[in-house]
Amino acid sequence: MGHGLLAVASIHANPVLLAVAGLVGGFCVGLTGMGGGALMTPGLVLIFHIDPKVAVANDLVNSLVMKPIGGSVHMRRGTIHWPLVGCLILGSVPSAFFSAFLLNQFGDSQDVAKRIKQLLGWALLVACTAIIAKAVLTARSRGRIDPDALDGTPGALPYTLKRGPTVLIGVVGGFIVGMTSVGSGSLMIVLLMLLYPRLTSKSLVGTDLVQAVPLVMSAAIANILVNGLEWSIVIPLIIGSVPGCIIGAKIAPRVPQSYIRRGIVIVLTMSGLALLDKAGWAPLGSGEDDTHPVFIALVGVALLVVVPLVWGLLRRSHGLPMFGTPTVQEIEGESTAPERPVTPQK
Repeated sequence: MGHGLLAVASIHANPVLLAVAGLVGGFCVGLTGMGGGALMTPGLVLIFHIDPKVAVANDLVNSLVMKPIGGSVHMRRGTIHWPLVGCLILGSVPSAFFSAFLLNQFGDSQDVAKRIKQLLGWALLVACTAIIAKAVLTARSRGRIDPDALDGTPGALPYTLKRGPTVLIGVVGGFIVGMTSVGSGSLMIVLLMLLYPRLTSKSLVGTDLVQAVPLVMSAAIANILVNGLEWSIVIPLIIGSVPGCIIGAKIAPRVPQSYIRRGIVIVLTMSGLALLDKAGWAPLGSGEDDTHPVFIALVGVALLVVVPLVWGLLRRSHGLPMFGTPTVQEIEGESTAPERPVTPQK
């Protein structure tokens, strides 16, 4: 099922351009720990005109290669909370697997493709909101927590494990990732921040990256079983994304993360609106032939002005200058000293 669509998709997918797209997506993942599926899947749909189901399946396989790269870095640094990883996997793996089969029940008609584009568009806008919410939450926590007191005794955890809610976060995240390939980074991190406000950003990212490996594997297997796999798409993506992820991870310490996150918010917003527009969302028009590229471009230009201004006001409301230094680590309340390794509970 879906292999006819795959054949059509592969005709229009230039392997060199796909490798470049993979390079950009991998670079963003290595740089920020987020933005892989949120950037890659809409790019495959909007730029390469690949069927949404096919885009999701191939991007999940591509993400499956990238996630362990970031996760291994955090494993070496000891910034992973394994009890949280276990609870998240318990909810996300089965949820991601069955959501792909649920999506396939809607069929392969053109109307269904539009509905998937709408779902993906909304997922991108939710991911945008999650990134902004993360910035607000971390800024509010600045100065309230002493990072040196988080792990006061050997093996102690800076939180009380809430198994039920944590498993539920896994279920919600897995469902969204299985259907859209979006949400394993930004959305789940924000939900974890709300549930465990004492965890530092490094621990949140490390924990999420490790739990995302089996999550993405489950979603990828299910989507391959349902929609198949197009090697002419996924191989160029991997060829570009792996070096991109490594390069991004290496230069990440020297790049202001706040600038990168602002750029991701702008790109995700424009991509989300473009997908909703292509899907014929009523407020933006009706149908594939009635898109509004000028409007979406103007939204992007407006965000270039509005996002830095809002970020500056947020900084000032928490006692920091609107622009320039301090760095994003300071607004997130993180210590400049290396984080103490987390000792897994027995």
